[in-house]
Amino acid sequence: MRREHRERSEADRQERLDQPKDTRRLRRPRFEDDAFGRFAEQFARFMGTARFLLYMTAFVIAWVAWNWLAPGAFDAYPFIFLTLMLSLQASYAAPLILLAQNRQEDRDRVIAEQDRLDNSRAHADMEFLAREMASLRMALGEVATRDYVRSELRTLLSEIEERLQDDDDLSEGHEPPSEERHTPSP
Repeated sequence: MRREHRERSEADRQERLDQPKDTRRLRRPRFEDDAFGRFAEQFARFMGTARFLLYMTAFVIAWVAWNWLAPGAFDAYPFIFLTLMLSLQASYAAPLILLAQNRQEDRDRVIAEQDRLDNSRAHADMEFLAREMASLRMALGEVATRDYVRSELRTLLSEIEERLQDDDDLSEGHEPPSEERHTPSP
């Protein structure tokens, strides 16, 4: 059994014609998709601070002072190497700042879309509530109010009292009054 297992493993190790060759290329390092964008935003935030301006001003003053006052100046007049360093810094800073601005615009666009959807939902809710209020007002217009019910009850009470009075008059032998009937008004 061990011999059979060894033979299989040797066969697996040999190249097979139905399998592609394993090419061992140099693999590029993988970065998180948003890592560079976050770095650009942090860099742009730092470059927009007073601290950065103070550091850059101190660097330039130190560079100029060293090359102007020190006997072994490494950047000859008119400070060509300093200009090159500042240009290099600016050439990297500008695209990073633009990348950070683009990411912020994307976030702003998503937020604006969410706000638009929220506003449309709120508008639809307000329209629904307005229709419901209107239907409630119309329904309340058909409902008997307290004053209307009281007046109807007073009318019915007076009719009942009149009938009772008429019944009392008939039982005492008085002549029945003329047949006037009050019909309740709606």
